[in-house]
Amino acid sequence: MPFWTIVAAQDTTPTESANPFQAVLDFFKSPTWHFVTLMFYFFLAVLWISCAYWVFKDARRRIDDKIVLAVAVLTGIVFGPVGLVVYAIVRPPETLGERLEHELEVAVMEARIGDEARCSFCKTPVREDYLVCPTCGRRLRTPCPSCRRPVDPQWRVCPYCEADVHVASPAFDRA
Repeated sequence: MPFWTIVAAQDTTPTESANPFQAVLDFFKSPTWHFVTLMFYFFLAVLWISCAYWVFKDARRRIDDKIVLAVAVLTGIVFGPVGLVVYAIVRPPETLGERLEHELEVAVMEARIGDEARCSFCKTPVREDYLVCPTCGRRLRTPCPSCRRPVDPQWRVCPYCEADVHVASPAFDRA
């Protein structure tokens, strides 16, 4: 008699001790389930390491203090994906390069503001064509005797009409 007929004959008799979930329990004891659990652990370890690596790479671009950098990386290593989320919440918003660029932009703007002409007495912003300060009335420039444009007192020649604007002092006229 073939083997399958004996097995079929034995299975036809119902037994009260047969577990209806035996197939499920057998699956959890199978090599397939063992492989699935090993792959789960492997992917979890890869995810953990990649989170720590990303925290390290990003923190190195954003943090210049070595102690804070080490704390951020340890947070990524110890807590894995949760540490990544915590780091993403508390990390600095700008990278070191962006921060340097912003500081340079501010310095350039401050230099431009500092280059603006101001009254030497009251520090009010004045234009280049003002002869006197509109706030304090202090003389800023003298008019050219020829073209009447404002010239600085240190200039010898008017840059607009080439007229001689340097007037000799009265002490030198007597000699």
